[in-house]
Amino acid sequence: MASPSRRLQTKPVITCLKSVLLIYTFIFWFSGIILLGVGIWGKVSLEVYFFLLNEKASNVPYVLIGAGLVVALLGTFGCFATCRGSTWMLKLYAMFLTIIFLVVLVAAILGFVFRHEIKDSFNKNYENAVKRYNGTSDDLSKAINDVQTTLHCCGVENYTDWKTSDYFKEKGIPISCCKPLVNCTADDLKNITRAGGKVYERGCFSLVIQTMDSEMGIVAGISFGTACFQLIGIFLACCLSRSITSNQYEMV
Repeated sequence: MASPSRRLQTKPVITCLKSVLLIYTFIFWFSGIILLGVGIWGKVSLEVYFFLLNEKASNVPYVLIGAGLVVALLGTFGCFATCRGSTWMLKLYAMFLTIIFLVVLVAAILGFVFRHEIKDSFNKNYENAVKRYNGTSDDLSKAINDVQTTLHCCGVENYTDWKTSDYFKEKGIPISCCKPLVNCTADDLKNITRAGGKVYERGCFSLVIQTMDSEMGIVAGISFGTACFQLIGIFLACCLSRSITSNQYEMV
């Protein structure tokens, strides 16, 4: 058992570690709130792109929201473990941080490795979406209309892609391709030549990829930063647990 003098010497060290870990834990908890906000933002702003990429990919915002909640709850647990000074709780906290770090790191690596496959998948799915477009209020048609209206684009590579679709044979190019403040009539939309100049001529694929690269870069940056930040917490939690154990000191 440690002598009283040794306890007096080690108490400031443990108190300092406790204070630093509490500060870290608060920042970690706040990063969970940020991650939660990014997930909600992704659900609102990027849902249409996830849907066109893959129907399963539309669950990505929910994954971010869930991850944010987990991080926030884990931050709360870490704060309690630090204040209590429980060695087993601190070790459990460090273990959870390690698991989350590894999961996020693997996901980031896979996303980088398969980024070209993701773009090719989006191109193929978008081409199929154009062919299956029917102009009704179904999710697929709504997604295409939202992309074309928001990004000011038309078709996959350019507006002439629509002439191969069944919808064009009946009604022509979708009205969501029309430029604002331009007299874009139904007859114009049924004629590829006359439609030129009245609809957006640039295709949507390149614009969607640019938008996803820029906005998903924000998501990836925040997620990767959160993962790396956990290394600090793992180190602090392990140091505090070891200091308490080696000195047989229990904080109250």
